[in-house]
Amino acid sequence: MTEIVLMSDPRVAAVPVQECGERLVDVRRDSPLRVDERKWQDSAGALAHLREGVLDRLLKAQALLPEGMRLLFVEGYRPPSLQRLYFDKYAAQLRADHPEWSVDQVRSAASRYVSPPEIAPHSAGAAVDLTLADTDGRELDMGTRMNATPEESAGSCYTQADNISTEARSHRNILSTALTAAGLVNYPTEWWHWSYGDRYWALMTGAKAAHYGAKELDWSQTSGDA
Repeated sequence: MTEIVLMSDPRVAAVPVQECGERLVDVRRDSPLRVDERKWQDSAGALAHLREGVLDRLLKAQALLPEGMRLLFVEGYRPPSLQRLYFDKYAAQLRADHPEWSVDQVRSAASRYVSPPEIAPHSAGAAVDLTLADTDGRELDMGTRMNATPEESAGSCYTQADNISTEARSHRNILSTALTAAGLVNYPTEWWHWSYGDRYWALMTGAKAAHYGAKELDWSQTSGDA
């Protein structure tokens, strides 16, 4: 079985970042990607942003999908403060469920589902949570709901899980083939999480450094602003 490298692995944090300064763009305005309707109701719009290079690769992946299938964008950029909130909340739940676990065990287990804030790809605008949909926007069967935890899904949220249907496996393979061909890498504990240009991507591809580091969203530098 192929080793799963978790976000908490010291090798991820050890990857240097050579920030390229690429801007964050709003996928709702600057692309033909289908966006989850809930993101249109996000007045701040932060979660609908991605680095330009990531969006370019998603559009390439979209073009590789079979007829009748579309990528459905759900979440991209995540402010560092929100990432910290998500991580701390999940870690606290794990500590309560497993009081015998050490600090390192809790951190490792939490990182299966939420990246440690200091290296989180979402906070760099480098990661996207997405799924497949038909041309009418109906989500296809991927084996679990998006954002299912390892606990609630009995591990079927893992990309290569064997406890999913043949149809769901086919859909995951289609998604993986297109996104991999476009240059993104998957976080293997979450079939929906893909990234480009971040530390995890760099480690998995052998790149010398990450292109994108964590940043605060500067509205004056995003697309559609003066």
